[in-house]
Amino acid sequence: MKIKLIKNLSVVLLLASVSTFVLSGCASITRGTKEVLIVNSDPMNATVRLSNGMMGTTPASFKLPRDSVVTVFIEKAGYKPATVQVNHQTATSGGVAMAGNLVFGGLIGGGVDLATGATQDLTPNPVYVKLEPISCNREFVSRF
Repeated sequence: MKIKLIKNLSVVLLLASVSTFVLSGCASITRGTKEVLIVNSDPMNATVRLSNGMMGTTPASFKLPRDSVVTVFIEKAGYKPATVQVNHQTATSGGVAMAGNLVFGGLIGGGVDLATGATQDLTPNPVYVKLEPISCNREFVSRF
């Protein structure tokens, strides 16, 4: 009888340990510290430049730290340039993962999540811009 009780207790402790480990996974592990920022434009094939120096052509994607703040500059010949500010905010899933750290005693994991920005999401993401054509003033042109 004692042996059966010890086996049952061992199984319960093992399940409790595994549950605690799974539920307390920190955002750094479950979400990662980087996110892909997607930039689209209408029309496509516009030049994209980020304030951090990264460049591309729409549709473009950039892997950035989740806690980034960048300005996105989009340009195409014949269209007015556009600018979009991308910030970060605490994500629902990032907050839940961090709460799991704190509830289950993972203060170190919570500190890592805060320091790495793993609880954050880039916003807006994706970035979508409809470029406005540059209109030509016909009166001005006809004078020359």
